[in-house]
Amino acid sequence: QVQLVESGGGLVQPGGSLRLSCAASGIIFNHNTMAWYRQAPGKQRELVASITSGGSTNYADSVKGRSTISRDNAKKTVYLQMNSLKPEDTAVYYCNAQPIALRINYWGKGTLVTVSS
Repeated sequence: QVQLVESGGGLVQPGGSLRLSCAASGIIFNHNTMAWYRQAPGKQRELVASITSGGSTNYADSVKGRSTISRDNAKKTVYLQMNSLKPEDTAVYYCNAQPIALRINYWGKGTLVTVSS
């Protein structure tokens, strides 16, 4: 069974920081591009950041410069460090895994981030 389990979400004040984690199982972790998506209330799902098996990263303009995606292949875990959080960052954040050369995707159940004072 493939499982992606997110953690680290919660309530944070504007300007604060959070680190989200996604623990993967049931996949060959280093054969996958990993990514974080988010879906805000009433909004479409959007890509936040991605990282390839080789460590190449990509960020949405809205988070670039204040977010960092990283992966620990030994722990089969991908992280999203978010700083200087804004109310518009409020969303459910989903972990995504895409096996290299395969037209499939795996998704976690999401973790809620609420940025509010």
